[in-house]
Order: sequence, then structure tokens, then C-alpha cells
Amino acid sequence: MNDRAALDLLLEHGPLSRTKIGKLTGLSKPTASQLLARLESAGLVVATGTTEGRPGPNAQLYAVNARAAFAGGLDVTPHRIRAAVADITGATVGEFELPTPGRRAESVVRQVTEALDGAVKAAGLTRSDVHRLVIGTPGAFDPSTGRLRYASHLPGWHSPTLLDELAAVLPMPVEYENDVNLVAVAEQRLGAAHGLQNFVLLWNEEGLGAALVIGGRLHRGFTGGAGEVGFLPVPGTPLVRQVTKANSGGFQELAGAQALPRLARELGVDGVPHGPHAEVATELVSRAAGAESGPYRQLLDAYATGLATGLASMVAVLDPELVVLSGEVIAAGGEPLRARVQAELTELAASRPRLVLGSVREHPVLRGALESALATTRDEVFDTSR
Repeated sequence: MNDRAALDLLLEHGPLSRTKIGKLTGLSKPTASQLLARLESAGLVVATGTTEGRPGPNAQLYAVNARAAFAGGLDVTPHRIRAAVADITGATVGEFELPTPGRRAESVVRQVTEALDGAVKAAGLTRSDVHRLVIGTPGAFDPSTGRLRYASHLPGWHSPTLLDELAAVLPMPVEYENDVNLVAVAEQRLGAAHGLQNFVLLWNEEGLGAALVIGGRLHRGFTGGAGEVGFLPVPGTPLVRQVTKANSGGFQELAGAQALPRLARELGVDGVPHGPHAEVATELVSRAAGAESGPYRQLLDAYATGLATGLASMVAVLDPELVVLSGEVIAAGGEPLRARVQAELTELAASRPRLVLGSVREHPVLRGALESALATTRDEVFDTSR
């Protein structure tokens, strides 16, 4: 326990002296010295520089050995696979992006290995150096069947043998996680929900999704589908039946990216751009966020009301401490959108959680995949009792 406490402190604070580690852990100086000698012998810490600019002799500083282990993460969309490798301190040491539009469905294993190998090569490592890999995809893997659900737009990822096929070619354990869940992991460890035990994250890019953190842990549900709120029936839209076949639902039709261009035209917005739904929606919301009046201001208000309508149902069931608003479409609205959603939710829900914008903006799915892989890697590598 003392070893792990010291390692966690070094991860949090960076290089520390023997005396400082003793003060932070409550250990005596001799015990702290023995602890550091043991960790240094195990290859988990290294001596790095000395203290300077203070009265008295300089003290030796110690840091976590960044090369003690590495972890990998993949962020999968229909258009590309983004891969990265991080050392055990969390620093990204290699990245790679593999375009995948038009790829054949049966090449999924090859896509994964090609993307991972690109990041590994960029880091100057080999596959065998990676301790664990976490793959983030839309939808969710059903633990009872091994099949990916709620992601019909990812061809090849629905095979029940995919896990076994990847295990056969990769030397490290592989885990799968919903992409929005991984954004919540990133926000809980590094961002707007740091350290919180109960919060909801609402994500809006190509689709609407949510992640639920209850008691400090991700809530995935019986089939892994907790948070698939795009299918949520809400007032203001027709009731969608056979939602998985339609690949949509009420909330998605009310506030999803594909709804915003239609809504903009209905409100009289001129020059609605054409293109992929998420890109168009992001552009519209960005313009609306700066509008003081007129059709764009009405668009921002209508979008905020749509988001708050779905959030009200989630808040009524979960009563979270915090709601994190994330994804490119929501981020484009910034503080004007956040404030409007907060005001609407205050009127629609009995519970009134605080709303904040996500603060992990650069590749949040990939960052969450790395943080998830690193958490397990550290537990295994830092266990000096074995």
C-alpha cells in the first residue's frame, strides 16, 4: 500500500525528493528510503535530477519510470481509426491515423493491427511493448454475446468472433468500450468531472449519446446499452417504433445533428450549408452562438430546448451531481448554449444539476481509451506485492 501510494503521488506531482515523499505519505525517512530503493530496484522509479535553489544540500529527486509499461488506445469511426500509445505516466509517445472509408468489412482485424502498428512505430516500440489496448467504438459490445450493438454503420465490427480474432493476432489483452463512455472517463480523470462520483455526460456529434457514472463507476447496463439516449422517446417528435431498425429515436430527431439543418430552414435561416450532418450542425450552432436576435438566435434557443428536453428525463431518473455537455456540435455553442440549456433544464426538471462544458477537447475518445488502459496497466504493474 505504501509503494502504491508513493507511485500515485509521483504520478500526480512529478519528481519528488525522499523527504517530500515521506511527508506526503506520513512515512519516516528510513522507511521512505527503503520504499524508494525497492521501487528503483523493481524498475518502477528512477532518480532524476536534484533540488536546486533551496538552503542546504541538494536532494535527489525521484520520478516514475515512464518506460515501465505502455498502453494503447483506438478511436474507431466509419471514416477512420485513430490510434495512440502512452507511457505509464500518461504521456502520449506515438500517434497514427488510418483512413477507413470504403474499406471492406472483413478487413477489420487488419485495420486494427495497421492502426496500432502505426502508433507503435511512431513511438519507437513494438507490439509486445504495449501492455493493454482499449478500443472505443460507437454502440456497445453486449457482454453476453460479444456482438456490437447500436452501430450498424460500422461494417465488420458485428462479428461474434471478432474478439477471438483480435486476441489471436495481438499479444496484449484487448478491451472494448463505448466511445461516449470513454469521453466520460477522460472527463472524470482529467477534465470537468474530475474526481466526481455521480455525473452524466451528454455527447452530440454524428449522433446523440450519453455516459452515466454512478458511484464513481461507468454504468453500462445489462446489454451494454446504457446511455443510448438517441432512442429516447421525447415530446415534440413522432413516436418512433422499431428504433434499432430505424436507427433513430425521438431525442435524435429532436436534437441530433441531422435535425439542425431542417430546424434552421423552418426558422428562416438563409444559406444553410450542405455536407455531412455533424459538420453542418457544428457550423450552424457556431453561428447561432454569436447571434443576439433573429433566426439564428431562435435556432440556438430551439436546440437548447431540445437538449434540455432529453436531459430532463435522464435527470429525473439519475439525479446526477453534474451534467457535462460534450461533442463538437455542443462545443460549437460554447457558453451561450450551455447557459440556455441550464435555464431550460431548471424549468423542466425538479432536480437541478450544474451543467458544464467538457474540457477535454483534443481527441477525447482516444484520451479516454488511453486513460482506461492505463488504469488497469498501473494496477498490474504497480502491484509490488506479487
